[in-house]
Amino acid sequence: MSYLIRSLLAVALLGWLLPAHAINRDPNGVNVNSQGATTVFITYGGLNNQVPVEATWCGELIPATPDIGLRCDPATIYGQLPIRVDQSRLNSSASAFTDIMSIPASVARRAWQAAARGENSAFFYVRRFVSTVGGPDEYVFVTCRMAGGGARVPLALLDVQLAFDVDSPVTAVARGSTAPAASAVIHYNGSGQLIGRWEVVQPGEELPASRDLLTEASLPPEERPLQRRFQQVERFSVFLPPTGRVTLPGPDPRLIPTQVEGLYHLLLRIEASNDKEGDSNLALAGAGSGIVHSGAVAGFPIPPLRYYVGSGSGEALPNSGGLQLLSPNQGFVWAAGTPLTLSWTLDGSALLYQIEITDDAAKPLLTAVVQQGIGSYQPPDWLATRATGSSLRWRVRALGPDGRQIADADWRDLTLTNP
Repeated sequence: MSYLIRSLLAVALLGWLLPAHAINRDPNGVNVNSQGATTVFITYGGLNNQVPVEATWCGELIPATPDIGLRCDPATIYGQLPIRVDQSRLNSSASAFTDIMSIPASVARRAWQAAARGENSAFFYVRRFVSTVGGPDEYVFVTCRMAGGGARVPLALLDVQLAFDVDSPVTAVARGSTAPAASAVIHYNGSGQLIGRWEVVQPGEELPASRDLLTEASLPPEERPLQRRFQQVERFSVFLPPTGRVTLPGPDPRLIPTQVEGLYHLLLRIEASNDKEGDSNLALAGAGSGIVHSGAVAGFPIPPLRYYVGSGSGEALPNSGGLQLLSPNQGFVWAAGTPLTLSWTLDGSALLYQIEITDDAAKPLLTAVVQQGIGSYQPPDWLATRATGSSLRWRVRALGPDGRQIADADWRDLTLTNP
């Protein structure tokens, strides 16, 4: 009898011996890319005063006694879901939970190496739920079956890089002229229809929040209609073959607005499509009825593409590197008690942005971190009370996947006044 069959029989036997699970999930098993990252939409139902905590991948399961379910064998753990890509959300009913399982390539590599040694070729994703009323913890697992990144794997976006056909992260366009052509290079798993639209945030409009920049399939069903919409430029619907990479042409440059001076944000909005491999059955999960389509799920917000409309000739903004501060300007006078918004350009290779504010003696006053796709930050009101003088400095650092700095902007001065 093969090792895999013995392992599956052992799991089945343990399921008969352990207490019945109150929490269910769908899908309970899914094909994943054995040679790279994978993202899967999972629905959990039947939560009873329980909240999700950490999620872990491992090669073997053991009884969670005295808790409920099967937990990871500590000797076979491959990794935990990184906080920076955790897009999970408790649904409004609090009895259901939407999880976006983003498997890093490092976890897939460890699972592949274990299978090459003759161990179980499937591995497990285990979510722990903690009771808020003193009950036992509950562990719920999803089986990950290693496959290729082709048609039998859920359609998921792994990386999206937007760019104009000019070598600059922020492009200047003369007022009333035609913007340069844009495109998006998309790496993905699976196969299916990619449906979406291009939108523009015009100067003066409130910027989209991080969850507005997620693909629609990355959100719980009740949250999807709440994503903010902006001026639509053009729609698209293209079929993605199981090749893993596509270059999506941007909207017709003649349709991109350039009539008002200021900073614009061109958004790529991806809608959920019907993908059998990634469907989640709410009835099977005990979270309602119907099928949730999650084609084009992603574990990250898609950063906007920026361009500036002014009176220039359409050349790139001067001194525009991968990360630049936008506002407020050098020497800006900030009156305590009034809102202060710091903004910067986005770096396509960053995962996080770290905002630093110090006094003129370089004493740290505030450090904050925001996700990729967010290009602005409002410091809290207490910042003005923490400063001992009137001279402040601020800057932004771009951080990579391992938390190391990959780019930073020059320091910029602020002057604080107390009315």
